[in-house]
Parts: sequence; structure tokens; C-alpha cells
Amino acid sequence: MSRHATAEGTQRYAKRFAGRTNETHFRMIADPAAQKSDRLQPQQQFAVSTLGIGTYLGNPDEATDRAYTEAVIAAMESGFNVVDSAINYRLQRSERSIGAALAELGRRGYEREEILLCTKAGFLTPDGAMPPDAGAYFEKEFIARGILKADEIAAGCHSMAPRYLADQLERSLHNLGVNCLDVFYLHNPETQLSELSRGDFLARLGAAFMWAESMVSAGKICAYGMATWNGFRVPPDSPEHISLAAVEAMAREIAGEAHHFRYVQLPVNLAMTEALTLPNQELEDKPVTMVEAAGALGIHLIGSAALLQGRMARKLPAFVAKAIGLENDAERALQFARSVPGMTSALVGMSRAEHVRANARLFAEPLLDAEQFAWLFSRGEGA
Repeated sequence: MSRHATAEGTQRYAKRFAGRTNETHFRMIADPAAQKSDRLQPQQQFAVSTLGIGTYLGNPDEATDRAYTEAVIAAMESGFNVVDSAINYRLQRSERSIGAALAELGRRGYEREEILLCTKAGFLTPDGAMPPDAGAYFEKEFIARGILKADEIAAGCHSMAPRYLADQLERSLHNLGVNCLDVFYLHNPETQLSELSRGDFLARLGAAFMWAESMVSAGKICAYGMATWNGFRVPPDSPEHISLAAVEAMAREIAGEAHHFRYVQLPVNLAMTEALTLPNQELEDKPVTMVEAAGALGIHLIGSAALLQGRMARKLPAFVAKAIGLENDAERALQFARSVPGMTSALVGMSRAEHVRANARLFAEPLLDAEQFAWLFSRGEGA
């Protein structure tokens, strides 16, 4: 069995759902190794589901562990092949729930190469349960062992130091029961801008990128990226703003055109439309949106917070229902998020198998078209 997602595997997964999903459900995206090719052959393209399963919320307990495992199994059996986590989600327990699901899916005939498996690191996190004294735990676990220096921690909770990232990657691989990740994200790197100069921030980011490229060479990750909250959706004069062109240029300087900085995750939902509407990036001295910048630079955009922790699942304006149709506000919000032009996939947190199956009903629907988007935004640029 392959150690990571492949074009052949993901396309085989998509074929499992032929006749059960609309032809627009699976997007074809470039294999990172072939990203700069103008003429991609079918064997160089991944089939990626327009919705992926997120694993952020929930208590760090055994009942939630089991529920997430069942939800991930249901997701793969329903047409979701993007699985997203982070080592700090539920104190490493979400990754372990996914690992249990992957083992069971293997017994049910699903292969690792069919799944785009993604996780994140950066925030300091305990192991399985919150210790009585978190400071003492981190001192013993990371600083005393030489994994972290105190001055490599920003905002009291975050580090991009290569030794720390290496430690976290090994833990994630163990938690997930795999030996290679498809996407490894730096988790909310803009957290460090609260106390670092822009120059120091970029220096730390560059060191993290160099380490990530070495992990690609070692076969432990296939591609890397940045999973952000504010960094790519705030105005250019915001202290947290990150220039996609600048960080992509850094990756090129480190590894050339064949670099593996290929993914950015950011919130995209009916209330947070900046990726599509705010020209906060710059290319060739012209302001452009994140969608436009990512498309030009060969970066895949993954939307997070499709339901904004449930706030988009109810009480949406009437014009949203008129534009999108469907049965309820949750479906409308998810239909919007998965249809945004230029996005690869939209993540929705699902800790219950019944929610997975309910959301999967959308896969029979075609994505929103340009006319529907134009009508929506003519009514006020999102809800």
C-alpha cells in the first residue's frame, strides 16, 4: 500500500462514487511534484472532494474519540477524501481518532493512497489530557530535553523552531499510524507577529520552510503549507497580514521552482468572504484577492470554518435561500463554501457519523455557478 495520496489512488476513490455524486464533486488538482507543468497529464492529477472533514471541536474524552473515529469512517464511505486535523486538536486525541479510523478503513478495502491526509503543528500542546501545571509540563517535555528554547516560543504558546516541528511531526505520524503526510501545515503562524518584527518572523518562517523541504526529501511529508485564521484575510496594513507572493518567493529561493509550499488554509464561509472579495494581496504591483494570487502562484486553497462553528447553519438572510435553494441553512452554507471559485476543498467539522451522512447528500448537487455567485454578492457580499 502506498504511503501517501496518489493521483491513481484518489482517482480510483472518485470512481467509487460514479453515479452517486454530481460530476462537479471531485476537483482535479495538480500533484505538487508537477505543479509548474502547463500540460498536466491525467496521471499527474489528484481527485479531491469539494468538502473535507475537520476534527477540531469536542471534549478530550473516550466518547468523543469514538465518535470522531466513526465520523471519519463514515466520511470516507460517503465521498469525503480530505481529512484534516492538528496535533493540538483535542490534545492529540483527534489525530489518534483518525488513526483508528484509517486502520478500520484499511480493513474495509480503502487504501491510504485514496486519502489526502493533512495535519498542523505550531501550538504547544499536552498529550491526551491537560496537566495540572501546563508550564511545568512544557518545561520538562520540551525545554529540558532540548527540543525548544524559551526564546523560540512566541505569545506564550507557539513555536516554528525546526527541532520542535520535527518532534511534532513524529508525534503526528505516530498518532495517525502513517509514515507520510500529504500536507503538513504551519498552524496559525501569524500568532508570532504579535511580538516579533516582520524581519524576525520571516526569518523563522524561512527556517521552517527549509526544514519542511528536508522532510519532503526524507519522505515524511509530500507538501507543506500555512493554515491561518487572520493572516491571509486581513488588509495589507494589518499587523497580522501575510503576503502570499513573499512567502512563495521565499519557498522558491529555498528550493527552486519545484518547491513544495503548495497549500494555504484560511476561513471561507458566508460571513468571511475575504478570499474572494478583498484585494489584500499584490502581484506585479497590482492588488488582487487571495483566490487570484493563489491561482497565479500555484497554491491550493483549502477553506476552513465552512459553518463557522454552527453559526452559518441557521438564520441566514432570505436572499441566500433564494440564490442557493436546498433544504436548510446548513446545506446552503456548505454549498456556498464548497462552490467558491478557485478553492480546492472546504472543511466542515463533523464529530458524528449522522452529520457526515446528512452533509454528504450535497454531493449529488452541482456546484453553484457564476450567475448564482454574482446574484449572491450583488445582495451584499455574503451574509
